[in-house]
Amino acid sequence: MLKLQTTIKRLLPILFFLLASPLAMASDKPPDEMSIIETILHGGPLIVMIWICILGTSVVMITYIIQLFMSLRAEALAPKALLDSLKSSVQSGNFQEAWEICNANKVYIALVLRGSLERLGRGKDALENALVELSMREGQIIKTKISYISVIGVIAPMIGLLGTVIGMMGAFAVLGSSGVADPRGLALRIGEVLMATASGLFIAIPAFIFYYYFRNLATIVLVAADDKLRRLMEDVPYDEIQGIHIGEGCDGSVAYHAPSPLSGLSQKVTADAVACPVCSGEISSGQTPCPHCGTLIDWS
Repeated sequence: MLKLQTTIKRLLPILFFLLASPLAMASDKPPDEMSIIETILHGGPLIVMIWICILGTSVVMITYIIQLFMSLRAEALAPKALLDSLKSSVQSGNFQEAWEICNANKVYIALVLRGSLERLGRGKDALENALVELSMREGQIIKTKISYISVIGVIAPMIGLLGTVIGMMGAFAVLGSSGVADPRGLALRIGEVLMATASGLFIAIPAFIFYYYFRNLATIVLVAADDKLRRLMEDVPYDEIQGIHIGEGCDGSVAYHAPSPLSGLSQKVTADAVACPVCSGEISSGQTPCPHCGTLIDWS
């Protein structure tokens, strides 16, 4: 922390010199001869900070737009080579291998199918519910990145409005001190106001355009990817693999349930039970007298 404070103290004079030098040169120029940078620097530290924020939001917006153009593609969410590998494993009944393939990939269909395969042994309904649940979760993560563009579209005009308010304060200060006798200073302040407002709108308009475009595009590509997943799992013999174990540390085998000794005894008793020839009550073979009617039965 001490080193950071020392570094900041050393950088402050340099930063002040870089900002003050263009400001001093710009103060001697008429407004129509100033460049955009000189006009911004003439507004003072607050205007400079606002413009840094505006540039920061524009960089973030462009970064998200590039990332979404690369990720919101059918080939990015459901690569053909990955689908072919999963289809081969599923059709051959090697579901543990399909899980391992999904675990090695971080694309959309792999993330959804990996969690769904872990519930494969619970039946078709459990797997389909897992597909819906996990696709909604992974889809929401993708849509969250899209919502950041909307946030930038809301924040950028507010930053520009803040610059407008600060610029208007400077314009009124010039008007109050020198009246209309200094039209140059007044025009310079009004120019700063208009630039701040325009910059915020310049970022907000494309931000909202790309937000609605990516939101609709996400719906299309996610539905297409989910459809490929359902087609991949529609021919699975769920009844034959009931109780299969898929996941970390599993071998894809079906669990064996040994018959209970009590259930075997119950089946034997039921098989030896007969009806009494007199009262038709249920008795064991060879039992006499009948516990229901007391009749002695000759089993020979």
